[in-house]
Amino acid sequence: QLRIVESGGGLVQPGGSLRLSCAASGFTLDYYAIGWFRQAPGKEREGVSCISISGGSTVYADSVKGRFTISRDNAKNTVYLQMNSLKPKDTGVYYCAAHSAWCPLNPSRQYDYWGQGTQVTVSS
Repeated sequence: QLRIVESGGGLVQPGGSLRLSCAASGFTLDYYAIGWFRQAPGKEREGVSCISISGGSTVYADSVKGRFTISRDNAKNTVYLQMNSLKPKDTGVYYCAAHSAWCPLNPSRQYDYWGQGTQVTVSS
């Protein structure tokens, strides 16, 4: 009964900020690299960011670099994605996923466990 749950999505105006949370039950996230992905209607799922098992390495898609920050708090079994300077193009369903070894942004099918997603809408 392994489960990942994302939270923190919502409606925000362009230029605003949101912090997404990824929490796990049934396993500890500190044994996994954690990636964030998003999917807009009619578009392919794309990798957004990933943090390594140790937390010492992070990667970001070019489209979000400098605006998003990924971090992890192993004591809380939680990974965060801080999203600043949001743009309408950031709109989509955001998913958290766990990888047992590495931290790729694609292909996303490499990840072992997935959450249900949380909706992020950036609109005026």
